[in-house]
Amino acid sequence: MEEAITLKSVEKEMGKAFKGLRFLLEALHEVLVENGEREIAKSIPWINEGQLQEVPITPKTLQLYSLIFQLVNMVEINNAVQKRRALEESDLAGVNGLWASNLKSLKEAGIGENEIIPILKEISVEPVLTAHPTEAKRATVLEHHRELYLLLVKMENTMYSQYEKANIRNTIKLSLYRLWKTGEIYLEKPDVESELRNIVHYLVNVFPEVIPIIDQRLVQAAQILDMNKGAIQSSHAYPKITFGNWVGGDRDGHPLVTADVTQNTLLHLRLNAFVVISRKLNELVRRLSFSIPLEGCSKPYQTRVLEMVSELGDERGNRVLGRNTGEAFRQIISLMLAKLPVDTERGHATKLSNTKGAYIHSSQLRSDLGLLQNELLSYGAKSVAYEDVTSALRIVEVFGFHLAALDIRQNSTFHDKAIEQLLKAAHWEQSSFSEWNEEKRTAFLLKELQHARPFVHFKTPLDKEAKAVMECYRTIEEHTATYGFNCIGSFIVSMTRSFSDLMTVYLLAKEAGLTFMSDDGLVSKMHVVPLLETIEDLKNGPVILAEYFLNPIVQRSLKYQQEQQGLSRPMQQIMIGYSDSNKDGGIMSSNWQLYKAQYKLAQLGEEYNIDIRFFHGKGGSISRGSGPTHYFIKALPFKSPNGNMRLTEQGETIAQKYAHKMNAAFNLELLVANTLTKTLMDNNSERSYHENATIIEWLAQESKNQYANLINSEGFIEYFRTATPIDAIETSKIGSRPSKRTGANTLADLRAIPWVFSWSQASYHMTSWYGLGSALEKLKTTKPSEYEELKKALETDAFLKYVFTNVDSSLVATDEKTMEMYSELVPNAELKNKFLSKFLAELKLMHFYMDDLTGKPIEERRKDLYYSNHLRAPLMDRLHKKQIELLGKWRVEKTENPEAAQKTQIELMLTINAIAGANRNTG
Repeated sequence: MEEAITLKSVEKEMGKAFKGLRFLLEALHEVLVENGEREIAKSIPWINEGQLQEVPITPKTLQLYSLIFQLVNMVEINNAVQKRRALEESDLAGVNGLWASNLKSLKEAGIGENEIIPILKEISVEPVLTAHPTEAKRATVLEHHRELYLLLVKMENTMYSQYEKANIRNTIKLSLYRLWKTGEIYLEKPDVESELRNIVHYLVNVFPEVIPIIDQRLVQAAQILDMNKGAIQSSHAYPKITFGNWVGGDRDGHPLVTADVTQNTLLHLRLNAFVVISRKLNELVRRLSFSIPLEGCSKPYQTRVLEMVSELGDERGNRVLGRNTGEAFRQIISLMLAKLPVDTERGHATKLSNTKGAYIHSSQLRSDLGLLQNELLSYGAKSVAYEDVTSALRIVEVFGFHLAALDIRQNSTFHDKAIEQLLKAAHWEQSSFSEWNEEKRTAFLLKELQHARPFVHFKTPLDKEAKAVMECYRTIEEHTATYGFNCIGSFIVSMTRSFSDLMTVYLLAKEAGLTFMSDDGLVSKMHVVPLLETIEDLKNGPVILAEYFLNPIVQRSLKYQQEQQGLSRPMQQIMIGYSDSNKDGGIMSSNWQLYKAQYKLAQLGEEYNIDIRFFHGKGGSISRGSGPTHYFIKALPFKSPNGNMRLTEQGETIAQKYAHKMNAAFNLELLVANTLTKTLMDNNSERSYHENATIIEWLAQESKNQYANLINSEGFIEYFRTATPIDAIETSKIGSRPSKRTGANTLADLRAIPWVFSWSQASYHMTSWYGLGSALEKLKTTKPSEYEELKKALETDAFLKYVFTNVDSSLVATDEKTMEMYSELVPNAELKNKFLSKFLAELKLMHFYMDDLTGKPIEERRKDLYYSNHLRAPLMDRLHKKQIELLGKWRVEKTENPEAAQKTQIELMLTINAIAGANRNTG
């Protein structure tokens, strides 16, 4: 297929969408030629005729293609933003899933503002940023991408003259050249600190700008739909948005995350919270230049200002107060700035400090801002009080003095070893804790939790696991004793298999001083969260949690945490894993087991008068829980959100969704607006199970059987390890974390992320569709009436629509020809034919039944995605051929010429990176 024809055909079908791409490619061509790189400029596709077959694939070509795929992605994001703007221009409710469309649907359902506004304040959404071993772009490259995107948007602004646009175009060329000269891949594994810097960029530079946009759009939507805008503003009825972070806290299979790393992470986050807050307060100082003497303000206001002066010390306090004489509003904000516990240079927070009179907790600053807001209302400056001051208040509410809550995650086996080592250090007769049955473990734990006595003195030398856990927990105890517990999210137990796995954490917490004895017994300050990952775990979850909720120690701890957080009822967070459940049973079974587990656990929470907050461990690919946010939330079972939405944003998904301000606002608005609607609709409905549960259960089981037959077949692991680049991914320098949990060469030990990544690299994407085609065929032939019911249900059923839309997205990306090419890497011909035929047969069934169920071909069902892939196809074909060649070469060199293998591996990393960019995700 000629590349020029491809771009023309795509432009014809998609209109304006790809004009920006042509512009960028021409600018790239010019800047490369200007800098003496005419030869590589000839390799730029779509604007040069016929070069794909002629130009050899060199490391430079690979780097070029990688850059070009990033440009395609950037243009598509920008086009989506422009499309939404155009739709909203004619109708603010015209974009599905945002504030206006959600408030409109609630209104149409008979739910009025008297019910909406109180619930708005209760909605709580927390994206949790993580860095898994899939982030295939360096932080420096992400910075350059962000700069280029802003320039692209600027270029489209019609206010600029032709000469100004020429200057912008030249700046774009320079930005493209910097990207070209910056390496795309990590030649050395990034450290945790590098990953943290990337996460902090979003928390400091993107999200603080996004929060006001979301709030403004809420007020606009309410106004347009004839809701009381003033009621939202006066009652501060904005959803609670906060952020979580795993970088520096997640130590599951990650030995580099030490107690020192966690301590440095907490301090780094705290410092940057003050960067965000001081920036906002300085903005407020500039705006509130009203001429009003302090004596003209209310007595409570005057009293508080003088208190603040006294708290800072008369000399310093009066010096700050004297800066803005006659401007009482500026004076109090200047005092707030002076009370931030940081040293500043040229207006920038540079170092944490403990100066006299400094705020300790963010609630103190919120109180002072509330006082300022009330004073402005009394003064008559209503709009300033409800916009400028509310904006500052919101920043303090969202980021606090901790920026993002740090989760601590470790797996249950590691905890078991830590207990064994503590018992050994304490010279207990029996110390083989991990070998005890559940009854013996539980009896021991509950007995030891009846008193405050530790096992060992804090200076006692401990073995590896016990030392790691105690150092981590003691670091957290020391930090939270000073700054409070807002900086810590949850203590997550990976691979929670039993009640004792959860209570083990209580015992470890007791040892580190993270519990206390109340009159009724032991109480844990920290919130312990089970992570239910596999299908078996999801099935057992309700049984484990029922026993957990009945325990008096747990009940006291949840009550204490409720009081500390000001909640109306006790709250228990439960993390559910989308990755391992998919790896276990395939796409349909995974989604259905997650649905059932949430339904039962939400019901269990109601029985025990405990609010369940589900923490969705989603990834960047379809098989790891990705998909349209509004579809995802609508598809959740009854009372699953219940006003609460916590979910992971993993790897490159963060950059895709949040790198650019307006796209970030869109994605965050989808989360809060749909959580509101789902919560209110459930509140106005009777509890009911899924109406199509019988058909879905049958499909889930049949597809799982087919999927299990495949992955458990003799020779499957050998096929997987030779027909995909899994071995290259395992040795890559992409993320700081190992791709395996323990290093064992088994499917069970392999993390779900590289499992998905490797299949997507070879264009199989099998984790998102395999098994479902056979199940659909069996349904149609053996249960034709149920098949027809399914066909009808796909039009209206939120769960089925979500799952099948995601399957469809994967089918667009799956390429039969590429699968066949990678299968040639399998040395055993019999094995190759056995598994390739299975994949191709299942893929054919899947395509047939999706066409049959929807009545449309895939190019109509998923037009945008189809033509986007259509455009990428010729380049990807060349990349795959090169990657296959390099894999074959590298695998031989590893044993015959290790030095040559290292050089080949660097080139292989370039192909992996370029294909990941083309796929828009790594895993």
